[in-house]
Amino acid sequence: MSANGIVDIRSRRIVDETLAALTGILAAKGVTVFAIVDHSGEAAKAGMSMRPTKLVIFGSPKAGTPLMQAAPSIAIDLPLKILIWEDESGQAWVSYNTPEYLRDRHNLPPQLLANIAVIETLAAKAAE
Repeated sequence: MSANGIVDIRSRRIVDETLAALTGILAAKGVTVFAIVDHSGEAAKAGMSMRPTKLVIFGSPKAGTPLMQAAPSIAIDLPLKILIWEDESGQAWVSYNTPEYLRDRHNLPPQLLANIAVIETLAAKAAE
C-alpha cells in the first residue's frame, strides 16, 4: 500500500477481461454495479488517446448505509470503487482504496470495517 491508501494489484488479464471477471464476481454475489466509467472510451470520444482505464462503482445499501449513518462523510467514497487500468508496458492493474484508509479518513467505528473489507478479496479475485 502506498502512503495515499491505494493498493495496486497486477492482473493476469488484460483490462477488459479483468473488468469482465470483476463484474461477473459482483453479479454472482448479488452486489449492485451502479456504473462503469470508461475513462479511455470517453477520452476517445473527445479525440484523445488514453490507455484502457475503467472505473467500476459498486456496493450494497445493506453494507453502506450503516457506514454512512456512523460517519456521513464516507458518502463521498461510497459506493466502493475499483479502478482497472493499463500501464505504459501494457500490464493491467486493479486499484482500490484500502478499508483502513477509508476507516482512518472518515473515523469509522472499527466494527464496521468488515462492511467494506470485501473490496480486498474482490480486487484480488478479479486480478487472478
